[in-house]
Amino acid sequence: MKKYIGIIVAEIEEMNAIKNLMLNLEELQIYNLNIFKGKISNKDCLLVRSGVGKVNASRTTQILTDNFKLECIINLGSAGRLKDYLNIGDIVIGEKLVQHDFDVTAFGRDKGYIPETGMFFECDNSLLQKCVCIEIDNINISTGIIASGDVFCTDIKMKENIMSKFNADCVEMEGAAIAQVCYLNNVPFIVVRSISDSPNGNNQIDFNEYLHFASKNCADFIKQFCHLC
Repeated sequence: MKKYIGIIVAEIEEMNAIKNLMLNLEELQIYNLNIFKGKISNKDCLLVRSGVGKVNASRTTQILTDNFKLECIINLGSAGRLKDYLNIGDIVIGEKLVQHDFDVTAFGRDKGYIPETGMFFECDNSLLQKCVCIEIDNINISTGIIASGDVFCTDIKMKENIMSKFNADCVEMEGAAIAQVCYLNNVPFIVVRSISDSPNGNNQIDFNEYLHFASKNCADFIKQFCHLC
């Protein structure tokens, strides 16, 4: 059976940037998800837009896992900067993912701890080693911790809390949920994010302005990733 690289994004801009790379494109629909099959750098790929948030991301990941033989899943998209070394457009490759809004502290657990699975989900090491070889002109690419939660982070205090609690480099809304589903299904995964904004109380303006830039960088990244796989 043919194996695919599953590519999950949240935003239409991210999907279109990657879809423009795909050859032999065909579209199918499963449970109202539009899934695009095609080749990137001669690798068989599936591209799907999950929509925003952890539930949408989890649902999409499980549908891909249930219906296709997957070589791996890669989640690409935009993220908010937490650490000052990052600039708009820079890329963070997730070494570990955490759900910063998961809270069972009432039972004596740390914030972010998920019963049965723990706090952090580690990306597949072999995929990580491929990713660190990728270079994009004028874009800094680094590894780090990515935090996910069902909130678009604009509050500076929230930003500082997430950074200090989890030592996270950037924050977004899907990656750690995808990581959890992949972990439970024993599917290798990697999460890659390009910085589109910095939580500052008004960063939705930055996000709208730089989403296309971040999406282009993600497309450049996946093209090289597929070439290396």
